[in-house]
Amino acid sequence: MKKFLLISSVAMLAMAGAAEADPVPLSAYADANGFIDVQALTCGQLANTYQEDANALSSWYSGWYNGLAHKHYADFKKGRELEHQVIEYCKAHPEQKIIHAIGLLLKEDRAEGMMMEK
Repeated sequence: MKKFLLISSVAMLAMAGAAEADPVPLSAYADANGFIDVQALTCGQLANTYQEDANALSSWYSGWYNGLAHKHYADFKKGRELEHQVIEYCKAHPEQKIIHAIGLLLKEDRAEGMMMEK
């Protein structure tokens, strides 16, 4: 599914940011109870975390979006394309929330899909 693979793109952000600064564990963004507000994380924060943390978070976002959409499948080819778009967007907008980037790109992807169907 497109959403699953789009979400997996956030993992790639970690690699992009790793070359610029020492990675920060994702746990650094957790509250006193150990919970991370995934709706508050920014592209910059994700880009500056460890790859394995980004992978874990990608899995979470994937499950979240797939659950919201009642989907249970993945389109890996399309996901790779969307992954690249998320990376590029987040590089240009590190202050934006990750969910904003994903939502924006999913909306654009849906609009393109509708245009192709006509």
